[in-house]
Amino acid sequence: MSKEYAQEYSLQELLVAASAREIIDGDVVFAGVGVPTLGAMVAKLTHAPNVIMAMESGSIGPEPYRVILGIGDNACVENSICTTSLWRLFSDQQRGYFDVGMIGGAQVDKYGNLNSTVIFGDGDYYTPASRLPGSGGANDIASSAGRTIITLPLQKRRFLEKVDYITSPGYIDGYDAREKHGLPGGGPAAVITNKCVFRFDPITKEAYLYSVHPGVTVEEVKAEVSWELKIADDVKVTEPPTVEEVRITRILDAGQIYTGSGLKGLTFEKYVQMLEESQEILHQLF
Repeated sequence: MSKEYAQEYSLQELLVAASAREIIDGDVVFAGVGVPTLGAMVAKLTHAPNVIMAMESGSIGPEPYRVILGIGDNACVENSICTTSLWRLFSDQQRGYFDVGMIGGAQVDKYGNLNSTVIFGDGDYYTPASRLPGSGGANDIASSAGRTIITLPLQKRRFLEKVDYITSPGYIDGYDAREKHGLPGGGPAAVITNKCVFRFDPITKEAYLYSVHPGVTVEEVKAEVSWELKIADDVKVTEPPTVEEVRITRILDAGQIYTGSGLKGLTFEKYVQMLEESQEILHQLF
């Protein structure tokens, strides 16, 4: 059966679709709040109906009717198989029960290490330019998940040769560094951005450009990366999102919280109306 691709979509919606396609039907997915969770939800409602999603707050198998705004959001437990504790979820994570971890961050480097702790600027860890929220559950996910999918916008200030601080480990400094540090998880499988997809060399573990999104050039990507980027011999064009992927993304994120301008200028009454309309449609999908 041939796919019907969307003719109109944003690059952020393509990012969501590309991250969703990294998920295989039957995967158990530990997803961080934001685009990672949205990607997992789109996967479940399209090609991977048997995905089981887990949330940091302790929810297993939720089927929320909208995007999740935080780990304390009631949407985290909607239609869930069970609700347990944060302690239980992370214990299961360390035991290797999660196939995929989906996370983001403020900075990423060429070995897939993520920083969501501190931006040094002209300072250091103790006197930084910016202090960020920190790991949350991302360190545990990056350390122990079977594979991790990283999502964040492509910007030169974010894509560094070496992150200021490793909050969540990728391949550390390459080769067999994860094994040397005793990390059981498989490490990053891909970094998905709003302009391209990076994957990792199986030997050196260094990121390379795997595909560019439609309308984006290799040179544009290289200009937004702070190291000498390796390029695949046959750089692909990322598969566009399908009509169904875009439709479901827009239903789930009706307020464009993660895929657009957010709720700026939207009245509370209009937001509630959008949620009610989305819930009615998603009732039919689940």
